[in-house]
Amino acid sequence: MARLRARRPALDIWPGFVDALATLLLAIVFMLSVFMLAQFFMSQALSGRDEALARLNRQIADLSDLLSMERKANADLRVDAGQIAASLQAAIAARDEAQDKLRTAEAARAVIVGDLDTKAKLSTEAQSQVDLLNQQIAALRQQLSAIAAALDASEAKQRDSDKIIENLGARLNMALATKVEELAKYRSEFFGRLRTLLGDRPDVRVVGDRFVFQSEVLFASGSAQIEAEGATQLKAFARSIVEIAAKIPSDVPWMLRIDGHTDARPIQTTQFPSNWELSAARALAVAKFLVAEGLPPQHVAAAGFGEFQPLEASGTPEADRRNRRIELRLTDR
Repeated sequence: MARLRARRPALDIWPGFVDALATLLLAIVFMLSVFMLAQFFMSQALSGRDEALARLNRQIADLSDLLSMERKANADLRVDAGQIAASLQAAIAARDEAQDKLRTAEAARAVIVGDLDTKAKLSTEAQSQVDLLNQQIAALRQQLSAIAAALDASEAKQRDSDKIIENLGARLNMALATKVEELAKYRSEFFGRLRTLLGDRPDVRVVGDRFVFQSEVLFASGSAQIEAEGATQLKAFARSIVEIAAKIPSDVPWMLRIDGHTDARPIQTTQFPSNWELSAARALAVAKFLVAEGLPPQHVAAAGFGEFQPLEASGTPEADRRNRRIELRLTDR
């Protein structure tokens, strides 16, 4: 038995170990290949997006240049139209003066001819006067014809200028509508990001085109000093606004408007003689906070409305709480 056991071969696990390592190596190579392909397609997508963004910026710049040129052309055409109108008025006055002279000359000639008809004979001097009057009348008629032609030309030019101005006005309106639509796109992103950021907080809500913070979130009663919890909310809010502001082209006239509101209960302190001062101070405090967080100050406006723009009629504690608020609105300037 001992000799039989000695002749039995030992178990060799090395081939299985090599197969396992080879399988693992193939799996790693496959995963690396998938990762590299994903990186390649992702870089292609990002490159395409950057090119599309650059192309959009170039189109916006071209549109801005066209808008500036059309505004200048519109202003020049309005100046020309004013000059044409003045020339037209002067031509009309000259025509009226020439017509008066013509009527006067014809009347004088009629008087002379009538006087001469009463005499059976024309003197040399009278005939000369009649010939001179005939020449003056012919010259006045030529002058009237020239004035009439100039008037027709001025009126035609005036009509052409009015048509060009009308077309320019339509193009300007279209360009302005494009800018408004572009701002609406960023306003939509603004609302979408802030809704995600703020979640379903009952003290922050959307009313129309405004984000409304209840004053208790940011301020203590009768104070315009931003509390620590409110500062945390505003910091997150400011980061999103700054990211969106960086995407808005410089030629889009946008403004973040911050409005402060209070309830109808009067306040009278040394610092705040009325609710108007309190609401304005709170709006200004929020504006300064957002500017300190990186929002461009030229795109920020603050206003205080006191108790004069309530959301609900005052009378209950809940209505007063809803009326005490800070509203933020992304709008055009």
